[in-house]
Amino acid sequence: MVTGSIYERKGIYYAIVSYYVDGRRKQKSVSTGLSVKGNKRRALEFLENLKRTYETKESMENMDGSRLLMTDYMDEWLKIVKPLVERATYKSYDNMVSARIRPHFEKLNLLLTEVEPKHIKMLYDEILEQGYTTNTVIHYHAVLHQALAYAVKNDYILSNPADRVKRPKKNKHISSFYTKEEILTLLDIAKDDPIYIPIVLSAYYGFRRSETLGMRWSAIDFENKTITVNHKVTELTENGKTIVYAEDKLKTKSSYRTLPLIPVVEEKLLEHKAKLERNQKLFGNSYCKEYIDYVCVDEMGKLFRPNFVSDHFGWLLKKYGLKKLTFKELRHSCASMLVAEGIPMKSIQEWLGHSNFSTTADIYSHIDYHAKQQSAAAIGNALQSKKD
Repeated sequence: MVTGSIYERKGIYYAIVSYYVDGRRKQKSVSTGLSVKGNKRRALEFLENLKRTYETKESMENMDGSRLLMTDYMDEWLKIVKPLVERATYKSYDNMVSARIRPHFEKLNLLLTEVEPKHIKMLYDEILEQGYTTNTVIHYHAVLHQALAYAVKNDYILSNPADRVKRPKKNKHISSFYTKEEILTLLDIAKDDPIYIPIVLSAYYGFRRSETLGMRWSAIDFENKTITVNHKVTELTENGKTIVYAEDKLKTKSSYRTLPLIPVVEEKLLEHKAKLERNQKLFGNSYCKEYIDYVCVDEMGKLFRPNFVSDHFGWLLKKYGLKKLTFKELRHSCASMLVAEGIPMKSIQEWLGHSNFSTTADIYSHIDYHAKQQSAAAIGNALQSKKD
């Protein structure tokens, strides 16, 4: 039997569950990602989901893995990881299992203990034959490797067959970015647009879209001149319905960060705040009070949907004939400007909230290459002039 409770730690609710494996009692504590204020009911719901997960885990750890079909194992593994990862991450896992992993292994009708590297390689070959890139295969490899590693840990299988399947090389995507001049042009043409403030926050701070839309007035300290990233807004499709989630659980620990409030951003935020307060008085009871603490809302006080912001951003650029860019690439543009200003990569990593240095270096290595191209053009022109 699995039991559990919730407790508070540093302003966040945590859930703790107790369960048994081979007659021995084990405990697991998990952050709900929910702030204590006003979230007790949601924290208790999280606990109930966690208890159900560990009831599954308890039964799995006590079952005979030699009689478990690979398809059934993947379904049970999904139940276990659901409360332990971000909603978007779980959704991607579930989609991969439903779309390809389950159908592939149903066709083969294999027990978990019968899965060999060649069976996994067959799946990867099928994905590539259907025209998908090696990056897609890498995502599937990561999910299968993680799931089978759990099977090894619990002694269902002796070794991980995914270890013996060669992981394909990643196709590097070269992201676009705006120069300082292009950002200034964008900010000028967007100054009267509904998503102006989301653009400002992403351009100046390189916030992720979820972090931008999750910014709250309570996280901005105008007295001490700081802005804190501690909340996010995401959008997922579940059972055919699009649902917007607002939560304190960010991508990684490094995502939680407090940064100096840039004077020009402070000025724009205060103007925006005054405008929202005028709208609240103007529209009265028609004004949405549910998101009163959120910065990125429309004139009626309703929270911007993430996909709306991305779509509207593309429309805005097209309307004014600006270079094509995704909203996410405003983050890249922020990084490119920091690189151009000679800011060390370690400082850029902390500014952007990356969990490790390699992420920053890998994603933005193309910025350095762009600078090399400019150098090549410059020296080419110089020597051409000399020849002439």
